[in-house]
Amino acid sequence: MAKLTVKQKHWLLSAHIIFAALWTGTVLSMFLLSWTNKQSNNPEVLYALHSAVNLLDEYVVIPAATGSVLTATFLCWLTNYGFMKFWWVISKWFLTISLVVFGTFWLYPWSNTAEEIAQEQGLSAFSDRVYSLDIQGVFFGAAVQAILLVVIIGISVIKPWGRQKIINHK
Repeated sequence: MAKLTVKQKHWLLSAHIIFAALWTGTVLSMFLLSWTNKQSNNPEVLYALHSAVNLLDEYVVIPAATGSVLTATFLCWLTNYGFMKFWWVISKWFLTISLVVFGTFWLYPWSNTAEEIAQEQGLSAFSDRVYSLDIQGVFFGAAVQAILLVVIIGISVIKPWGRQKIINHK
């Protein structure tokens, strides 16, 4: 497979950075909304904040994470980065896939359940054990995602750890 030209690589890298920035900024917004939500004293606001978190997740985080993974795949495939040549690339893949799995199987369901309970119970939701666990999960999950996304960005900039020794490099 032919490698990208420098100009093509820059365009693809720019798209990758835009997707990563969207993902990171939206997760930070979700964290702040879930923090605000823990102190709500109006049932309509409580539901609206949960709804906003879910809308951000569905319409920004999921497409941005998908775009980030796709552009990363093409960057690894069509440039000299490769998939397994550098420890920093391997680390980014591991962290990114972990975030996608965590978001898909835990964070997203917690957030959806919290929204449903807030809609049904209003402020009484705060005394519901499932709701309490779910909003804590969303709050801490969004915080962990934000921190790990910042770490991934740091790894992208610093590119620590160099080449892997096991792979025969050409």
